[in-house]
Amino acid sequence: MTLAEATRRFVRDVVLPSEPPPGHHLAADTRRRLQDAAKEYGVFAPHVGAEFGGRGLGIQDWPAVFQEAGYSPFGPVALNCMAPDEGNMRLLELVATTDQQERYLRPLAEGRIRSCFAMTEPHPGAGSDPAALMTTATRTDGGWRIDGTKRFISGAAGAAFAIVMARDDRSGNATMLLVDTDNPGFRIGARVAAIDRAIDGGHPYVHFEDCVVADNAVLGAVGEGFRYAQVRLGPARLTHCMRWLGLARRALDIALDRVERRSLFGSAMKDLGLAQELIARCIIDIETSDAIIAKTARVMADDPRAGAALSSVAKVHCSEAVFAVIDRAMQLCGGDGMTDALPLASFLNEVRPFRVYDGSTETHKWAIARRATRTRTKEIESGLERRMDAVNDHA
Repeated sequence: MTLAEATRRFVRDVVLPSEPPPGHHLAADTRRRLQDAAKEYGVFAPHVGAEFGGRGLGIQDWPAVFQEAGYSPFGPVALNCMAPDEGNMRLLELVATTDQQERYLRPLAEGRIRSCFAMTEPHPGAGSDPAALMTTATRTDGGWRIDGTKRFISGAAGAAFAIVMARDDRSGNATMLLVDTDNPGFRIGARVAAIDRAIDGGHPYVHFEDCVVADNAVLGAVGEGFRYAQVRLGPARLTHCMRWLGLARRALDIALDRVERRSLFGSAMKDLGLAQELIARCIIDIETSDAIIAKTARVMADDPRAGAALSSVAKVHCSEAVFAVIDRAMQLCGGDGMTDALPLASFLNEVRPFRVYDGSTETHKWAIARRATRTRTKEIESGLERRMDAVNDHA
């Protein structure tokens, strides 16, 4: 049995029967029970290296497993591959020192703690434009003092530590720092009542007020925070696509079960052209999303920089396609699709924010277009140079 097949069995046999009512959070004791069961099934932490208790899958092999996990909003929680922890684990594996990995990565990978990633700030601070970062990191004797306010920090309530993006007040460059949430200078602020519910710890404000950390809290190199953010965010965008495509597959399955049982105007609903149109468009969106995810994962495995660029394309396409699939599934299920009789409305609430999270659709389209025009300009300039060299050589 492949890991994807084992994950499929685990999610259907164990996770689905344990789901809370639509729109509710997963209880802490249920989370622990599901994660223990995932370990027994051999599907826990598929993305983490074996030395930290995971299955050690390369990113090119994540799509099938993450989609199976995402068939339930709480499948990724059970497998410990949910945002923001999954992205933080990858970053810690790639960048952290051995001591930092033992202190932060190991308990995170084992599911003993949770984490958050503190970058987004209130306007006019960092959001879709990380360069607007306003939180400062000031050099002190043997460490750093962090001051600033973050907002919409997913998973912050109840997290054991945060990876914090702050700007060196001297150089202006960004640095990542590891901050324990029991630090006296770390404070959870107002809660943000977002429409999604699957992420433990919500999306609250976080305040850093004279938050002092030692030199060994620096993650990676000083001044390299923006580069590390791209190391983290490219794969994180793609894994969101994987997980939520799994949820879109479930939404379509619910709709297919519905049209199989119902008749309208003297015909089976599955034989009506309007229903078939909606179903066909769902299949097209699912298959094209699956294809761009798989291609991006392969590219990312070979060339992380090119993969990060392609992940913008995947993110835009999948965030819109997944929403459309779930919306059509609701339409096929009629009145029940709008209620808690089915989980579809809660699914829609989970996936709608993806068009904003990890960079808005509009920001990614701008970046995609800018890369395309720059690439074409370089190609044209290179071609002109080659033609001019040929003319000169002939002369």
